[in-house]
Amino acid sequence: MTGEWRMTLLGDAAVRVEYLVGEPFAANARIHACAAHVRHAAVAGVRDVVPGMRDLVVHVDPLRCDLAHLNAVVAAATTAPLGSSAAAIVHEVPVRYGGAGGPDLADVAAARGLSEQELCRRHSAPTYTVCFVGFMPGFAYLGPIDPTLQGPRRTEPRPAVPAGSVAIGGEYTGIYPSVSPGGWHIIGHTDLGLFDLSSAAPARLTPGARVRFVTRPHEP
Repeated sequence: MTGEWRMTLLGDAAVRVEYLVGEPFAANARIHACAAHVRHAAVAGVRDVVPGMRDLVVHVDPLRCDLAHLNAVVAAATTAPLGSSAAAIVHEVPVRYGGAGGPDLADVAAARGLSEQELCRRHSAPTYTVCFVGFMPGFAYLGPIDPTLQGPRRTEPRPAVPAGSVAIGGEYTGIYPSVSPGGWHIIGHTDLGLFDLSSAAPARLTPGARVRFVTRPHEP
């Protein structure tokens, strides 16, 4: 394994793999390629592969997993070419910007020196990557957002952000899958369900997937 990577044990049931160089979103692309390679190898005893922003954690059954073999697989995975992650899935998310569902849109646009229409255009222009999932079940950190839209989070978090709220915070955008406290700026709303515990795959948006926001008009 090269000096760009580091692998450490997390107790006896997990291995952490870190990518140590480069800017965060380039590192994240490396992590997803590595994760896809490890999953494809189907190493006995591997229970789950969980990507973060610039690391991934491989959860194992210590009684079944040969750590020496896993180490060799991970070492090979660190040279996996970009684009080998399972990122072909593109989820289209319909969103209504502003109005009652996007109470921070006007303030965020004014703070960025943009019209509301231009902010919405810039937010919906990219196809985002699900960099990782965290904070709460089903909450996907999508990025990177346009640099002109980046900025600090709210000085006072809301105690209850409605499910389906489309928001921006720092370098990311995201969608609240259920009612939750939150400090991101809410610029729109989607009716698309993102997390369903009754489903075999509860989270709609998984690490490495791609997301595109599609603007929808407000109902008259």
